[in-house]
Amino acid sequence: MDGIRNLGVVALLADKPEAGLKRGDVGTVVEVFEQNGHHPAGCIVEFVDDGGKVLALLDVTNLSELVPLNIKLRAA
Repeated sequence: MDGIRNLGVVALLADKPEAGLKRGDVGTVVEVFEQNGHHPAGCIVEFVDDGGKVLALLDVTNLSELVPLNIKLRAA
C-alpha cells in the first residue's frame, strides 16, 4: 500500500468535513486491511488533539487521500 503501514504516521490530502478533519491533519494508521467480500482495501486512521483526545477514527479506502510521513519520535 505504498508506504501506508500499521502504526505509520500519515497526513490527509483532502478535507473530511464529515469527520471534522481538514487537509494537512496528521494521524496514526491503526489498521491496514486487504479487500474482502464485505469491504474494499484500505486503512483506519486515528486522529487526536494535542491533549490526546480522539477526534476521529477515519475509514480510508481511497489511499490517494493520504501521504505517509517519515517522523522519528523521541522520548521527552
